[in-house]
Amino acid sequence: MPTDDHHVTLTRARGGDDAAFSALVGPLRAELHAHCYRMLGSPFDADDAVQEALLRAWRALPRFEGRSSLRTWLYTVATRTCLDLAASRGRRALPVDLGPASAHAVPDSAAAGHVRWLGPYPDAAVAAGPAAPDVRYEQREAVELAFVAALQHLPGNQRAALLLFDVLGFSAAEIAAMMGTSAASVNSALARARRVVADRVPAHSQQRTLRALGDTRLRAVAAGYATALENGDADALVALLTEDVTWAMPPLPHWYAGLDAVLDFARAMPLGSCGGWRHVPVAANGQPAVANYLRAGDSGPYLPWSITVLTVRDGRIAQLTSFLDGALFPAFGLPATR
Repeated sequence: MPTDDHHVTLTRARGGDDAAFSALVGPLRAELHAHCYRMLGSPFDADDAVQEALLRAWRALPRFEGRSSLRTWLYTVATRTCLDLAASRGRRALPVDLGPASAHAVPDSAAAGHVRWLGPYPDAAVAAGPAAPDVRYEQREAVELAFVAALQHLPGNQRAALLLFDVLGFSAAEIAAMMGTSAASVNSALARARRVVADRVPAHSQQRTLRALGDTRLRAVAAGYATALENGDADALVALLTEDVTWAMPPLPHWYAGLDAVLDFARAMPLGSCGGWRHVPVAANGQPAVANYLRAGDSGPYLPWSITVLTVRDGRIAQLTSFLDGALFPAFGLPATR
Protein backbone atom coordinates (compact mmCIF):
# COMPACT_ATOMS: atom_id res chain seq x y z
CA MET A 1 0.00 0.00 0.00
CA PRO A 2 1.15 3.57 -0.61
CA THR A 3 2.83 5.12 2.41
CA ASP A 4 2.15 8.52 3.94
CA ASP A 5 5.40 9.71 2.35
CA HIS A 6 4.11 8.58 -1.05
CA HIS A 7 0.90 10.57 -0.59
CA VAL A 8 2.87 13.65 0.44
CA THR A 9 5.16 13.30 -2.59
CA LEU A 10 2.16 12.77 -4.88
CA THR A 11 0.45 15.87 -3.51
CA ARG A 12 3.59 17.92 -4.09
CA ALA A 13 3.94 16.55 -7.62
CA ARG A 14 0.30 17.41 -8.40
CA GLY A 15 1.12 20.93 -7.31
CA GLY A 16 3.89 21.22 -9.90
CA ASP A 17 6.93 20.08 -7.90
CA ASP A 18 9.27 18.63 -10.53
CA ALA A 19 11.54 16.96 -7.98
CA ALA A 20 8.57 15.22 -6.38
CA PHE A 21 7.39 13.96 -9.77
CA SER A 22 10.88 12.63 -10.52
CA ALA A 23 10.90 10.83 -7.17
CA LEU A 24 7.57 9.16 -8.02
CA VAL A 25 8.41 8.00 -11.54
CA GLY A 26 12.13 7.35 -11.13
CA PRO A 27 11.79 3.83 -9.66
CA LEU A 28 9.46 2.86 -12.54
CA ARG A 29 11.37 4.40 -15.42
CA ALA A 30 13.48 1.32 -16.31
CA GLU A 31 10.51 -1.05 -16.45
CA LEU A 32 8.47 1.46 -18.45
CA HIS A 33 11.37 1.76 -20.91
CA ALA A 34 11.52 -2.04 -21.32
CA HIS A 35 7.75 -2.10 -21.91
CA CYS A 36 8.07 0.59 -24.57
CA TYR A 37 10.85 -1.39 -26.25
CA ARG A 38 8.66 -4.48 -26.38
CA MET A 39 5.84 -2.43 -27.85
CA LEU A 40 7.98 -0.63 -30.44
CA GLY A 41 10.97 -2.90 -31.17
CA SER A 42 13.58 -0.12 -31.02
CA PRO A 43 15.60 1.23 -28.09
CA PHE A 44 15.56 4.66 -29.73
CA ASP A 45 11.77 4.60 -30.13
CA ALA A 46 11.55 3.46 -26.50
CA ASP A 47 13.57 6.55 -25.49
CA ASP A 48 11.12 8.76 -27.38
CA ALA A 49 8.09 6.95 -25.95
CA VAL A 50 9.20 7.18 -22.34
CA GLN A 51 10.05 10.85 -22.70
CA GLU A 52 6.67 11.59 -24.30
CA ALA A 53 4.76 9.40 -21.83
CA LEU A 54 6.31 11.09 -18.80
CA LEU A 55 5.58 14.51 -20.30
CA ARG A 56 1.95 13.47 -20.78
CA ALA A 57 1.85 12.10 -17.23
CA TRP A 58 3.32 15.31 -15.82
CA ARG A 59 0.68 17.38 -17.57
CA ALA A 60 -2.17 15.04 -16.57
CA LEU A 61 -1.08 14.38 -12.99
CA PRO A 62 -3.38 17.02 -11.44
CA ARG A 63 -6.28 14.99 -12.89
CA PHE A 64 -5.02 11.65 -11.53
CA GLU A 65 -7.71 10.58 -9.06
CA GLY A 66 -6.01 7.53 -7.59
CA ARG A 67 -8.64 5.03 -8.78
CA SER A 68 -5.75 2.79 -9.79
CA SER A 69 -2.19 2.63 -8.53
CA LEU A 70 0.28 5.18 -9.87
CA ARG A 71 2.15 2.31 -11.57
CA THR A 72 -0.99 1.15 -13.39
CA TRP A 73 -1.78 4.71 -14.43
CA LEU A 74 1.76 5.23 -15.77
CA TYR A 75 1.54 1.99 -17.75
CA THR A 76 -1.74 3.25 -19.19
CA VAL A 77 -0.09 6.48 -20.33
CA ALA A 78 2.99 4.66 -21.66
CA THR A 79 0.95 2.05 -23.55
CA ARG A 80 -1.26 4.66 -25.20
CA THR A 81 1.84 6.67 -26.13
CA CYS A 82 3.39 3.59 -27.72
CA LEU A 83 0.21 2.87 -29.66
CA ASP A 84 0.28 6.42 -31.03
CA LEU A 85 3.94 6.10 -32.04
CA ALA A 86 3.41 2.66 -33.57
CA ALA A 87 0.52 3.99 -35.64
CA SER A 88 2.58 6.88 -36.98
CA ARG A 89 5.92 5.12 -37.47
CA GLY A 90 4.92 1.62 -38.52
CA ARG A 91 6.23 -1.74 -37.41
CA ARG A 92 9.86 -2.77 -37.12
CA ALA A 93 11.32 -5.52 -39.31
CA LEU A 94 14.26 -7.88 -39.71
CA PRO A 95 15.73 -8.90 -43.09
CA VAL A 96 13.85 -12.22 -42.96
CA ASP A 97 10.62 -10.20 -43.21
CA LEU A 98 11.63 -8.72 -46.57
CA GLY A 99 12.21 -11.80 -48.68
CA PRO A 100 14.03 -15.13 -49.08
CA ALA A 101 17.61 -15.76 -48.03
CA SER A 102 20.49 -15.21 -50.45
CA ALA A 103 22.38 -18.34 -51.51
CA HIS A 104 25.66 -16.47 -52.05
CA ALA A 105 27.41 -13.43 -50.61
CA VAL A 106 26.18 -10.06 -51.83
CA PRO A 107 29.26 -7.89 -51.19
CA ASP A 108 27.77 -4.74 -52.72
CA SER A 109 24.58 -4.87 -50.64
CA ALA A 110 23.34 -1.38 -49.74
CA ALA A 111 21.45 -0.42 -46.61
CA ALA A 112 17.68 -0.39 -47.01
CA GLY A 113 17.07 3.04 -45.56
CA HIS A 114 13.32 2.92 -46.16
CA VAL A 115 12.85 0.05 -43.70
CA ARG A 116 12.32 0.66 -39.99
CA TRP A 117 14.55 -1.99 -38.46
CA LEU A 118 14.19 -3.89 -35.22
CA GLY A 119 16.96 -2.99 -32.77
CA PRO A 120 18.77 -4.77 -29.91
CA TYR A 121 18.17 -4.03 -26.23
CA PRO A 122 20.82 -4.01 -23.46
CA ASP A 123 20.35 -6.77 -20.91
CA ALA A 124 21.33 -4.43 -18.11
CA ALA A 125 18.07 -2.53 -18.69
CA VAL A 126 15.90 -5.60 -18.07
CA ALA A 127 15.02 -7.07 -14.68
CA ALA A 128 15.43 -10.79 -14.10
CA GLY A 129 12.53 -13.12 -13.33
CA PRO A 130 8.80 -12.58 -13.76
CA ALA A 131 7.16 -9.19 -13.24
CA ALA A 132 4.23 -10.77 -11.38
CA PRO A 133 3.05 -14.22 -10.25
CA ASP A 134 1.52 -16.53 -12.87
CA VAL A 135 2.68 -14.58 -15.93
CA ARG A 136 3.64 -16.58 -19.03
CA TYR A 137 6.94 -14.87 -19.74
CA GLU A 138 9.92 -13.87 -17.65
CA GLN A 139 11.17 -10.32 -18.19
CA ARG A 140 14.17 -11.44 -20.26
CA GLU A 141 12.14 -13.98 -22.23
CA ALA A 142 9.95 -11.07 -23.26
CA VAL A 143 12.85 -9.17 -24.86
CA GLU A 144 14.32 -12.12 -26.77
CA LEU A 145 14.73 -11.24 -30.44
CA ALA A 146 12.31 -13.89 -31.69
CA PHE A 147 9.61 -12.72 -29.28
CA VAL A 148 10.01 -9.00 -29.99
CA ALA A 149 10.11 -9.70 -33.74
CA ALA A 150 6.90 -11.74 -33.44
CA LEU A 151 5.20 -8.87 -31.60
CA GLN A 152 5.79 -6.65 -34.61
CA HIS A 153 3.37 -8.81 -36.60
CA LEU A 154 0.51 -7.98 -34.23
CA PRO A 155 -1.90 -5.04 -34.43
CA GLY A 156 -1.28 -2.53 -31.66
CA ASN A 157 -4.21 -3.56 -29.46
CA GLN A 158 -3.19 -7.24 -29.56
CA ARG A 159 0.44 -6.39 -28.85
CA ALA A 160 -0.58 -4.31 -25.85
CA ALA A 161 -2.98 -6.95 -24.49
CA LEU A 162 -0.35 -9.68 -24.73
CA LEU A 163 2.35 -7.66 -23.01
CA LEU A 164 0.14 -6.25 -20.29
CA PHE A 165 -1.39 -9.65 -19.45
CA ASP A 166 1.28 -12.28 -20.19
CA VAL A 167 4.39 -10.26 -19.32
CA LEU A 168 3.29 -7.70 -16.73
CA GLY A 169 0.44 -9.54 -15.02
CA PHE A 170 -2.37 -7.01 -15.32
CA SER A 171 -5.86 -8.50 -15.34
CA ALA A 172 -8.21 -8.38 -18.30
CA ALA A 173 -10.40 -5.91 -16.40
CA GLU A 174 -7.42 -3.64 -15.68
CA ILE A 175 -6.31 -3.79 -19.32
CA ALA A 176 -9.84 -3.01 -20.49
CA ALA A 177 -9.82 0.12 -18.33
CA MET A 178 -6.39 1.06 -19.66
CA MET A 179 -7.42 0.60 -23.28
CA GLY A 180 -10.95 1.99 -23.01
CA THR A 181 -12.58 -1.28 -24.08
CA SER A 182 -14.26 -4.35 -22.58
CA ALA A 183 -12.71 -7.35 -20.85
CA ALA A 184 -14.25 -9.56 -23.57
CA SER A 185 -12.42 -7.55 -26.25
CA VAL A 186 -9.18 -7.85 -24.30
CA ASN A 187 -9.56 -11.63 -24.01
CA SER A 188 -10.31 -11.90 -27.73
CA ALA A 189 -7.26 -9.81 -28.65
CA LEU A 190 -5.14 -11.84 -26.26
CA ALA A 191 -6.21 -15.16 -27.80
CA ARG A 192 -5.43 -13.95 -31.33
CA ALA A 193 -2.08 -12.55 -30.27
CA ARG A 194 -1.03 -15.77 -28.57
CA ARG A 195 -1.72 -17.77 -31.73
CA VAL A 196 0.43 -15.49 -33.88
CA VAL A 197 3.31 -15.42 -31.41
CA ALA A 198 3.22 -19.20 -30.88
CA ASP A 199 3.67 -19.69 -34.63
CA ARG A 200 6.71 -17.41 -34.76
CA VAL A 201 8.80 -18.21 -31.67
CA PRO A 202 10.79 -21.37 -30.92
CA ALA A 203 9.30 -23.99 -28.62
CA HIS A 204 12.10 -23.36 -26.11
CA SER A 205 13.02 -19.84 -25.08
CA GLN A 206 16.64 -18.73 -25.10
CA GLN A 207 16.45 -18.41 -21.31
CA ARG A 208 15.67 -22.10 -20.98
CA THR A 209 18.36 -23.03 -23.52
CA LEU A 210 21.01 -20.86 -21.91
CA ARG A 211 20.30 -22.15 -18.41
CA ALA A 212 20.75 -25.72 -19.68
CA LEU A 213 23.97 -24.77 -21.46
CA GLY A 214 25.61 -23.08 -18.48
CA ASP A 215 27.62 -19.86 -18.23
CA THR A 216 31.02 -21.44 -18.93
CA ARG A 217 29.97 -23.01 -22.24
CA LEU A 218 28.01 -19.91 -23.18
CA ARG A 219 31.03 -17.64 -22.69
CA ALA A 220 33.14 -20.07 -24.74
CA VAL A 221 30.68 -19.95 -27.65
CA ALA A 222 30.58 -16.15 -27.72
CA ALA A 223 34.36 -15.86 -27.32
CA GLY A 224 34.90 -18.48 -30.02
CA TYR A 225 32.81 -16.50 -32.50
CA ALA A 226 34.65 -13.27 -31.72
CA THR A 227 38.09 -14.89 -31.89
CA ALA A 228 37.29 -16.60 -35.21
CA LEU A 229 36.30 -13.21 -36.60
CA GLU A 230 39.44 -11.49 -35.34
CA ASN A 231 41.69 -14.28 -36.68
CA GLY A 232 39.86 -14.66 -39.98
CA ASP A 233 39.46 -18.36 -39.15
CA ALA A 234 36.64 -19.91 -41.21
CA ASP A 235 37.17 -23.42 -39.81
CA ALA A 236 36.86 -22.19 -36.23
CA LEU A 237 33.70 -20.29 -37.11
CA VAL A 238 32.11 -23.29 -38.84
CA ALA A 239 32.75 -25.45 -35.78
CA LEU A 240 30.49 -23.15 -33.77
CA LEU A 241 27.51 -23.08 -36.14
CA THR A 242 24.48 -25.31 -36.65
CA GLU A 243 23.79 -26.72 -40.12
CA ASP A 244 20.73 -24.47 -40.50
CA VAL A 245 22.39 -21.32 -39.15
CA THR A 246 21.20 -17.92 -40.36
CA TRP A 247 23.02 -14.58 -40.47
CA ALA A 248 21.31 -11.21 -40.92
CA MET A 249 22.79 -7.72 -40.77
CA PRO A 250 20.18 -4.97 -40.60
CA PRO A 251 20.10 -2.41 -42.21
CA LEU A 252 21.42 -4.59 -45.06
CA PRO A 253 18.42 -6.35 -46.61
CA HIS A 254 20.19 -9.58 -47.59
CA TRP A 255 20.41 -12.49 -45.17
CA TYR A 256 21.84 -15.99 -45.40
CA ALA A 257 20.51 -19.39 -44.36
CA GLY A 258 22.39 -22.67 -44.09
CA LEU A 259 26.04 -23.38 -43.43
CA ASP A 260 27.17 -23.07 -47.05
CA ALA A 261 25.57 -19.69 -47.65
CA VAL A 262 26.69 -18.29 -44.29
CA LEU A 263 30.25 -19.49 -44.87
CA ASP A 264 30.28 -17.98 -48.37
CA PHE A 265 29.22 -14.64 -46.90
CA ALA A 266 31.67 -14.88 -44.00
CA ARG A 267 34.64 -15.61 -46.26
CA ALA A 268 33.72 -12.77 -48.61
CA MET A 269 33.08 -10.12 -45.98
CA PRO A 270 33.79 -10.31 -42.22
CA LEU A 271 36.60 -12.87 -42.61
CA GLY A 272 37.87 -11.31 -45.82
CA SER A 273 37.62 -7.76 -47.09
CA CYS A 274 36.13 -5.80 -44.19
CA GLY A 275 39.31 -5.09 -42.21
CA GLY A 276 40.51 -5.87 -38.69
CA TRP A 277 38.21 -6.70 -35.79
CA ARG A 278 38.23 -6.29 -32.04
CA HIS A 279 35.37 -7.26 -29.74
CA VAL A 280 33.77 -6.79 -26.34
CA PRO A 281 31.38 -9.41 -24.93
CA VAL A 282 27.98 -7.96 -24.01
CA ALA A 283 24.45 -9.24 -23.46
CA ALA A 284 21.40 -8.13 -25.40
CA ASN A 285 17.78 -9.24 -25.49
CA GLY A 286 18.42 -11.85 -22.81
CA GLN A 287 20.97 -13.48 -25.13
CA PRO A 288 24.77 -13.55 -25.50
CA ALA A 289 26.07 -10.83 -27.78
CA VAL A 290 29.31 -9.38 -29.05
CA ALA A 291 30.11 -5.74 -29.74
CA ASN A 292 32.33 -5.66 -32.83
CA TYR A 293 34.79 -2.84 -33.52
CA LEU A 294 36.22 -2.49 -37.04
CA ARG A 295 39.41 -0.92 -38.36
CA ALA A 296 39.30 -0.47 -42.11
CA GLY A 297 43.05 -0.04 -42.68
CA ASP A 298 46.33 -1.12 -41.10
CA SER A 299 46.44 1.67 -38.55
CA GLY A 300 44.17 3.90 -36.53
CA PRO A 301 41.50 3.11 -33.95
CA TYR A 302 38.95 0.34 -34.07
CA LEU A 303 35.55 2.02 -34.32
CA PRO A 304 32.06 0.81 -33.30
CA TRP A 305 30.54 -1.32 -36.05
CA SER A 306 27.92 -3.80 -34.86
CA ILE A 307 26.15 -5.47 -31.97
CA THR A 308 25.82 -9.14 -32.91
CA VAL A 309 23.17 -11.03 -30.96
CA LEU A 310 23.69 -14.81 -30.86
CA THR A 311 20.82 -17.28 -30.73
CA VAL A 312 22.06 -20.62 -29.41
CA ARG A 313 20.70 -24.13 -29.83
CA ASP A 314 22.28 -27.39 -28.65
CA GLY A 315 25.48 -25.62 -27.71
CA ARG A 316 25.99 -24.03 -31.13
CA ILE A 317 25.07 -20.75 -32.79
CA ALA A 318 21.83 -21.12 -34.74
CA GLN A 319 21.35 -17.45 -35.60
CA LEU A 320 23.56 -14.38 -35.82
CA THR A 321 21.86 -10.99 -36.01
CA SER A 322 24.41 -8.23 -36.50
CA PHE A 323 22.95 -4.77 -35.98
CA LEU A 324 25.25 -2.48 -37.99
CA ASP A 325 24.84 0.75 -36.06
CA GLY A 326 27.58 2.38 -34.03
CA ALA A 327 24.98 4.64 -32.40
CA LEU A 328 23.87 1.62 -30.34
CA PHE A 329 27.15 1.39 -28.43
CA PRO A 330 26.51 4.09 -25.77
CA ALA A 331 23.36 2.27 -24.61
CA PHE A 332 25.55 -0.75 -23.86
CA GLY A 333 28.06 1.34 -21.91
CA LEU A 334 30.74 0.73 -24.54
CA PRO A 335 33.74 2.95 -25.36
CA ALA A 336 33.94 4.97 -28.55
CA THR A 337 37.14 3.23 -29.68
CA ARG A 338 38.87 -0.05 -28.99
